[in-house]
Amino acid sequence: MTAIERPGESIARTAAALTRLLDDGWSPPLPGAGRTAQRWAALRDLGERDLPLARLAEGHADAVAILAELGCPAPAAGERLGVWAAEPPAGRVEARRTDGGWVLTGTKQWCSGARSCTSALVTAHAEDGRRLFLVDLTAPGATPRPGRWATPAMVGSDTADVELDDVPAAALGGPRAYLDRPGFWHGGIGVAAVWAGGAHGVAAPLAEAVAAGADPHRDAAWGQVDGALHAVDAALAVAAAEVDADPADRAGTAALRAHRVRGLAARTGLEVLAVVGRALGAGPAAHDGPRAAHRADLEVYLRQHHGDRDLAALAEPLRAAR
Repeated sequence: MTAIERPGESIARTAAALTRLLDDGWSPPLPGAGRTAQRWAALRDLGERDLPLARLAEGHADAVAILAELGCPAPAAGERLGVWAAEPPAGRVEARRTDGGWVLTGTKQWCSGARSCTSALVTAHAEDGRRLFLVDLTAPGATPRPGRWATPAMVGSDTADVELDDVPAAALGGPRAYLDRPGFWHGGIGVAAVWAGGAHGVAAPLAEAVAAGADPHRDAAWGQVDGALHAVDAALAVAAAEVDADPADRAGTAALRAHRVRGLAARTGLEVLAVVGRALGAGPAAHDGPRAAHRADLEVYLRQHHGDRDLAALAEPLRAAR
């Protein structure tokens, strides 16, 4: 979002950009199909230039991959999909069987693309466990509840609560099909690729300043940033090769890989934000609206990483190996 945009304008602009992107044929390769590096590069490139757009595009691409992995039909032309799988304590959706199939009721929180998507893959709780459903967002009873997003950062991602009142839904796979498939972890690295792109975007003004003339302090800052960005890009490349070599996760390493790469990408984003801010001072934040917005977007988006809770998961394989 630029400094002069209102939230509604930013949401509309991002939604229109997503529509153009998909109508122009943007469709990254599926993960594990031999071109995972190209998939994550496409997400990283979007994240470098527009994080709210990348957030929506990543959700659509993840939904397409989920449908393919679960053996479901691909979305029709013109559809814009989201994946709404957050399960906070205050937001629970119940799934109930009816004579006509399934209906969903409850409040789904953290729904990116709440008014921008045409359909969404939604997790809900059924009698036999947590399931994944495809929901047509134009159906009666699906109502976005905007207004809780209090920051201009990432506002273009149109993230809101969505009320579901007996909304018809199609079940995708069986209980836990969403969580237990290998692609759950592959998809998590796709988000890390967007974070990495966001860090590249934050680093751009420092690169320009360093290229314009030597300064020992800025040069040292760039050295730190360049090393961090190179490390996360290399980690994404290695992870992509590993996913392509074992897409079904027969080695059982997908979760460990995802936690490592996501943790590294989150740490890199925070490091780049701090180093660039220290090296360039208040000028870009005060006088360059688009870049100030990009910094703010990344700061908020990185909170999707669960910090120490996610990092602690890396200790479990270490104990298991003893």
